[in-house]
Amino acid sequence: MTDTTAATWLTQEAHDRLKEELTHLESVGRKEIADRIAAARDEGDLKENGGYHAAREEQAKQEARIRELQAKLRNVQIGTPPDDGVVEPGMVVTAVVAGDEMTFLLGSREIAGTADIDVFSPTSPLGSAINGRKVGEKTSYEAPNGKQIPVEITAASPFHG
Repeated sequence: MTDTTAATWLTQEAHDRLKEELTHLESVGRKEIADRIAAARDEGDLKENGGYHAAREEQAKQEARIRELQAKLRNVQIGTPPDDGVVEPGMVVTAVVAGDEMTFLLGSREIAGTADIDVFSPTSPLGSAINGRKVGEKTSYEAPNGKQIPVEITAASPFHG
């Protein structure tokens, strides 16, 4: 059986930020919500207790985020990919997409808030089309409307935060 789960490429800064968020949610966050649920439960009838239901909903969202972070951090790749002209997570890519030149980072959306560059996920339609391709190659991907969007990779170099 082969592992089909691709590693999530992160900068060290993004990895540290996600690890910190996970630690906070698993400790302080869980306790805060448990306390709110207990306080709302003490108010009486749970059927018409808006505070109780809101706290339970928030708890579900928080647990989903914890599972998401655990999954991302379980299979993570940190560091700089080789500078070999092959497009892969962690590379800054310049490509002509539908006639327009674009420069972006191929990597986790978690990096988007910390980098001054657009970030495309390797699982996005564009990311999937170019991942593993080399500088000079042409490919295309299908837009949501079904139209084929042509892409030519003109440069790819490692991201250095």
